[in-house]
Amino acid sequence: MNIDEIIDKALQEDIGGGDFTSLATIPDKTKGKAQLVLKEDGILAGIDVAERVFRKVDKNIHFRKLITDGSKVKKGDIAFTVEGKSVSILSAERLALNFMQRLSGIATFTHKLVTQLKGLNTKVLDTRKTTPLLRELEKHAVRTGGGENHRMGLYDMIMIKDNHIDFAGGIKQAIDSTHRYLAEKGKNLKIEIEVRDFDELNQVLECGGINRIMLDNFTPAKLKKAVEIINGKYETEASGGITLETIRQYAETGVDYISVGALTHHVKSLDMSLQAL
Repeated sequence: MNIDEIIDKALQEDIGGGDFTSLATIPDKTKGKAQLVLKEDGILAGIDVAERVFRKVDKNIHFRKLITDGSKVKKGDIAFTVEGKSVSILSAERLALNFMQRLSGIATFTHKLVTQLKGLNTKVLDTRKTTPLLRELEKHAVRTGGGENHRMGLYDMIMIKDNHIDFAGGIKQAIDSTHRYLAEKGKNLKIEIEVRDFDELNQVLECGGINRIMLDNFTPAKLKKAVEIINGKYETEASGGITLETIRQYAETGVDYISVGALTHHVKSLDMSLQAL
């Protein structure tokens, strides 16, 4: 589903048969103007989506963008103005803000994590823990905040996790089966595998045939040891309960990537409001 389809369905969910409050209280031909005001500091994201929402509701609305995605914003900044039929502005308001507040919240939190890693080579990754149907937008927000995307879905990378290993009968069986499958299907996908302890790490190193090792729920001390054992032979990724307060400690181990599910599944929306002029 593309962005336009998502917006169409979201508008149908919100407006349904009509914005009857606005239609009942405001004469049809009344014109109005409003501005989006930031109510806290952060990183802006989703302004282009907001513009598409307004234009979906009324193609004659004049949308003037004052700040672009990725910009640092402060409380009181004005991101855009809209001008046109008052009913149209009010009908589009909530959905436009819902998108912008969530996406800006993701970009802001991502930026905070990335800032913690200043001077280090470790990259911040997102996960598949996204809002259904909004993955493309939320992963764009992660990039806007300075992070990087992991895989987009189950289709663009092999990610062998603990359940795959357990169901396959072991690490060697999972890796060997993956190579057979990729060869049979003629697919060229990178392979990442999750390990939970040093025993599993040693099994992976003995098997080989992968591109990246995810070290799940390792302490910083154990992570540092694991990175030293891998010694650059494969890319390394840390995951599992890593927070804004602890991320630099993990990054200082020399791990290549740190994945943080909270980027998209436990984020606080950025506060903003549309104010009539």
